[in-house]
Amino acid sequence: MMRQMMLLMAALMLSTTVMKAQKAVDQLYLTVDDVPDGVYWLPAPAEPGSSQFMYDISQYYWGKQQRLDSLRARKAIREAAYEVSDMAEQFSVPFGMEISEQTMPAVYKVLSRTTLTIRLSASKPKATYKRKRPYVYFNESTLVPEEEDVLRNEGSYPSGHTVRGWGMALLLSEINPDAQNELFKLGYEWGQSRVIAGFHWQSDVDASRMLAAACYARLHACQVFLDDLAAAKKEFQKLQKKSK
Repeated sequence: MMRQMMLLMAALMLSTTVMKAQKAVDQLYLTVDDVPDGVYWLPAPAEPGSSQFMYDISQYYWGKQQRLDSLRARKAIREAAYEVSDMAEQFSVPFGMEISEQTMPAVYKVLSRTTLTIRLSASKPKATYKRKRPYVYFNESTLVPEEEDVLRNEGSYPSGHTVRGWGMALLLSEINPDAQNELFKLGYEWGQSRVIAGFHWQSDVDASRMLAAACYARLHACQVFLDDLAAAKKEFQKLQKKSK
């Protein structure tokens, strides 16, 4: 009887794991093989001792200088947010409306699926290059110390936070073009916050913006994405009319 119970529990755990994995796949518009391959077309990260790496080092010290500004430091800490719901809350300000699953289900749906898909484009370069993060390279602390151990062995190039932030700005500016300037401002600063916080080199962030833009362009060849985007635009326009 005990053996049967243990087998049943193991089966239930396996079933739950498979369901979670399937749900994660269902949330993506593209597979890792569909998204642009950053290993193929992006330059490899700068080697220590190169002139490009010297630029990264200078930007690392620039970032540390920005931490002296308490407002900018707090902003960088806030923008360490990784969950779509937390990011959506911050992007709601430049967007001009609250973005949540409750207030804008269609917008939130395409936002969530797009953000997760674009993040997928960073997986191959991270695994290929395994670039050492600046706080590890210098053996120094970051603005978010509780995340240091988790990210220590995860490749620095490119920045997953930046592809998410820039991708979110690209999508939301297409839904609400009138807010594009403020959205891109936040999207840009989102990446710079990773330099300021000490988690990424500047070249990680720069490459991530290119990768996010390429992946976003690729999404426009996906009909499911286009259908969700059209529904999001329709929902936004309807809410916009109500608010006037």
